[in-house]
Amino acid sequence: MAELNEIIHQTVRLRIMAVLVTLEPTDEADFTYLRDLLKVTDGNLGAHLRKLEEAGYIAVNKTFVERKPRSFISATPAGRRVFQDHVAALQSILQNK
Repeated sequence: MAELNEIIHQTVRLRIMAVLVTLEPTDEADFTYLRDLLKVTDGNLGAHLRKLEEAGYIAVNKTFVERKPRSFISATPAGRRVFQDHVAALQSILQNK
């Protein structure tokens, strides 16, 4: 049986990765957009993003826009591969393979 990835299997992290892998590899999602889409708090999202970043699955680009700090997040190539492997493992479980 295929192995599930314990880091991204957690519900919020899985949803974060699902959003990010739908973007083009050069595109990024704004922190606020992710927070509002996933309906989580700033602190909750920040903790999950930190875990994904530490694993090398996402990149966080912190910058200033009109003198305000903004964070933009993208899936790394490794994160995209791990997500695809995780989806394949889920499909395998669903198909009883």
